[in-house]
Amino acid sequence: MERANQSGPVDLLVIGGGVNGAGIARDAAGRGLRVLLCEKDDLAQHTSSASTKLIHGGLRYLEHYEFKLVRDSLIEREVLLRAAPHIIWPMRFTLPHHKGLRPAWLLRLGLFLYDHLGGRKLLPPTKSVRFKGTAHAAVLSDEFSFGFEYSDCWVEDARLVVLSALDAKEHGADIRTRTKCVALERQGDLWRVLLEGSGGAKEWVTARTVVNAAGPWVDAVLAGAKPADADKKVRLIKGSHIVTRKLFDGEGAYILQHTDDRIIFAIPYERDYTLIGTTDVAYENDAGDVKISDEEVSYLCALVSEYFRTPVTRDDIAWSYSGVRPLFDDREDNASVVTRDYVFDVDAPAGQAPLLSIFGGKITTFRKLSEQAVDKLATLLPGASSGAWTRAAPLPGGDIPDADFEGFFADVQRRYSWAPAALLRRLARAYGTRITRIMGQKTRLEELGVCFGVTLFEAEARYLVDQEFARDADDILWRRSKLGLHMTSSERRAFREWFQEEFSGEALAPSDGRGEGATPGIEPLSMGIVQ
Repeated sequence: MERANQSGPVDLLVIGGGVNGAGIARDAAGRGLRVLLCEKDDLAQHTSSASTKLIHGGLRYLEHYEFKLVRDSLIEREVLLRAAPHIIWPMRFTLPHHKGLRPAWLLRLGLFLYDHLGGRKLLPPTKSVRFKGTAHAAVLSDEFSFGFEYSDCWVEDARLVVLSALDAKEHGADIRTRTKCVALERQGDLWRVLLEGSGGAKEWVTARTVVNAAGPWVDAVLAGAKPADADKKVRLIKGSHIVTRKLFDGEGAYILQHTDDRIIFAIPYERDYTLIGTTDVAYENDAGDVKISDEEVSYLCALVSEYFRTPVTRDDIAWSYSGVRPLFDDREDNASVVTRDYVFDVDAPAGQAPLLSIFGGKITTFRKLSEQAVDKLATLLPGASSGAWTRAAPLPGGDIPDADFEGFFADVQRRYSWAPAALLRRLARAYGTRITRIMGQKTRLEELGVCFGVTLFEAEARYLVDQEFARDADDILWRRSKLGLHMTSSERRAFREWFQEEFSGEALAPSDGRGEGATPGIEPLSMGIVQ
């Protein structure tokens, strides 16, 4: 059944609920534009939750002379750290010197540039390290005797997307997950767009402008909007990660060079694990069904084993995930050197409704990308405020004084002294100052409702459904948290059953039907992209 939109055109219809789409919706809504965002699955279900989860300048990009990209990224690193100190925090990286690869002087020069290109203020500088007598000596093989330490940041990537969408909503945007764009028709100065919800209901809406932020599907959306101009413009690059048992103690990470000129990260993950990645492999298949290959597993295990004192084998792997990065196709033969910078494709014939397509980009520069995209569109939309606003604006929960998370957390512990410290730290990290929307005036653990395992309680699940667009149990287990990694299969199953019983009404989308067997679990190589 189809119905027409009776409330007039929106200013901006954003297709895609990844980090770029959510960021653009947020920026535009904050400038007074009427915004509708549609996402065919969950927010951050694909590329934006399959990253290495770093806010960083991209040290390796200096070798490809992408100085502007690195500088912009380093500037944004500190902007985002201030905006969301609950989900973004500093991390130290150790780069062992490999005698057969880049010389030490070149690494020093690169790290000097890395420290100074972006006007670093919040993070400590690079330093040289002799490993003998340090904790590194117990981790690294004897071949590696010295290296360098530098700073970047960690981010909860899926939460970054969800919080951007939440801020967009609170500025008036209409956020629709499980809603496909199935047709785009240009009718003069308006777009006529057919949307299809999860239950099959269809609705025609009109929009003055369309933003194509569909990630791996950007070419497909573009071909639907402009059938006569179907040249391929996006290049799909698969990046895969493995999650192993915890390989080393401490909160610092390692960055490891490979003989193919690529680098791999080994990062503390979810307290009990180590995250290793990523690969760079050209990808031609369905972007919605991407999985790690045996070759990628061997590649990651072999490289870490070359550096670490204790080899890493397939038996150490608890989980894996893969994602597809939609990079602009600059015709480079080597996938590793394809630009990670973003490219705008604006189609705005005289007298016709404009279409903006987004190619490439990285999580670190999503806010800047969003600002520039809306700046570009503001000239075509008379109702838009010209003032960019997101640079100094915290994301929901990020209004922590002086970005001092530990000071904030100490206050949380005093206020909720009855709650376990592990629960409070996880909630404070996930929700920042909005932890009160879950904890409220509660004075006993029992008031949080049913406990489904580890630190997942009913009160949090209900909040995520009510406020953060969760429409399926896996939205909570694998994107708004990573608690599925810590729960047993029976605990995950029980939570799904409870969720289905509690939220099976028309307001929520039904389960996608993948079932326990295809859901991420504590089983080697059990998944493709984070679902």
